[in-house]
Amino acid sequence: MSIEIKIRKNEPIDRALRRMKKKLDRENIIKGTRAKRYFEKPCEKRRRKEKVQAFTQMLRRRYAE
Repeated sequence: MSIEIKIRKNEPIDRALRRMKKKLDRENIIKGTRAKRYFEKPCEKRRRKEKVQAFTQMLRRRYAE
């Protein structure tokens, strides 16, 4: 999988890099590679997912009012 960013006419490099970073964030490429950098035990994966679910449920309860 490769990400292509075509630089527009008279576009600064900084802006093109910003667009590339946003595209990488949207497709979770950076997050996925960081997660695969080290082995994660199945119990640690489950614990992390449960922690995320508990946090999202807490936010839903807080802002459901």
